[in-house]
Amino acid sequence: MSEKLIFNCTYGKEEPERATLPFVAANVAATAGQDAIVLCTIEAVWLGTTGGTDGVAQPGLPELGNLYTEFIDNGGQVWLCGACAKPRGITEEQLEKGSTIVGAAKIVEEILAGAKTVAFA
Repeated sequence: MSEKLIFNCTYGKEEPERATLPFVAANVAATAGQDAIVLCTIEAVWLGTTGGTDGVAQPGLPELGNLYTEFIDNGGQVWLCGACAKPRGITEEQLEKGSTIVGAAKIVEEILAGAKTVAFA
């Protein structure tokens, strides 16, 4: 049974609070030794590109660039939805350290193996 936690993030720079909160929760999980993944879909796929978190800040929350780095350093992973990255022209060469483009099959596989998902609406 998988012990992965997948935190879905759908928002990018245009909604800094909504972009940051999944990373806050995922970083708490990673810090606690859990296998934590932030799954970026829709506009959030830009967050996993080089410079994608630059300037993303919400008063009262950590600056997303620093939080992203801390999350990766704590063993977290950032998955970018392949179906969302492709129409935006995002390629492997543009990815920030810790980010990977994944297909729907990988996500479904992890959920069927028991990964728990958390969504921030």
